[in-house]
Amino acid sequence: MKRCVLAAGLAFFIIAVIGCSFVDRSETVDKPRLFGATYMTRNNPFFDVLNDAIAQVVEGNGDILISRDPCQDQEKQNGQIQEMIDEGIGVLFLNPVDWEQVRPALLACKEAGVVVINIDTVVKDREYVTSIIETDNYQAGVLCAQDMMEQVDEAEIVVIDCPWQASISNRIQGFLDTIDGDDNYRIVYTGTGYGELEVSAKVMQEVLSEGVSFNVVLGGNDPSALGALATLQQHRREDGVLIYGIDGSPDFKAMLKLGYVTGTSAQSPETIGRVAAEIAYKYLNGEEVPEYLGIEPYMITGENLDQYEVNGWQ
Repeated sequence: MKRCVLAAGLAFFIIAVIGCSFVDRSETVDKPRLFGATYMTRNNPFFDVLNDAIAQVVEGNGDILISRDPCQDQEKQNGQIQEMIDEGIGVLFLNPVDWEQVRPALLACKEAGVVVINIDTVVKDREYVTSIIETDNYQAGVLCAQDMMEQVDEAEIVVIDCPWQASISNRIQGFLDTIDGDDNYRIVYTGTGYGELEVSAKVMQEVLSEGVSFNVVLGGNDPSALGALATLQQHRREDGVLIYGIDGSPDFKAMLKLGYVTGTSAQSPETIGRVAAEIAYKYLNGEEVPEYLGIEPYMITGENLDQYEVNGWQ
């Protein structure tokens, strides 16, 4: 009888040990890491391509990317970032609505230990981000100005800006610095287009309503330029006007192919997204990463359009 009791006890002990070992192994399995991404708007195909490029790298590593659209509302973006922090993100890919007013979200990320990778539009408080990846936006503006000066000897220029978006502001500044000191090139009107087609169309409507004389339009991005074009075409005022955008979007290149616009200083959302995600993983793996990485833009005009795919991004 004692031998039977001893055998039963030994069997129970073995089962218990096996059971404990099974639980321990399940707890050591690596869980997918959670990444967050937020863009100033998704009402611009540029950010869809950017997000897809990031997602491809993240999901390729077996991890998860969640993204949010604040619809050009910085307070909403700050709240969405806090929600993603509460969900457990370890890395945030951040494209801010307002380069200054995003500060509370940056502080929240720092307190939570979330790594911030700043993409496309720089934040003012750079000390809170690990790395910045963007197109050299200043140079993008320079390229537009140089092409314009090759096209016309003098110009009256309408600028469609967005002061709180550093990417657009830097583009405009590059343009302005290039024409600075040459009285043949004058800014006659500056309006805020929020980087969106519909709003920029209204800006151009105001320009026409006020009777402003101009022969060049510089949009802070491609949607701004295309919004201006839409209004000009509606009023049959597009003839003789040079229209510049910045992005290299398929929509702009389609209009360029038709001869309705002049040129775009192109960038690659696919490259920005892929590089940003790769830098995030390098940092998580303990490697050194650049504090700032500027990707060179390039000019696309009717003369070299055949070198690029019209229906896609670069």
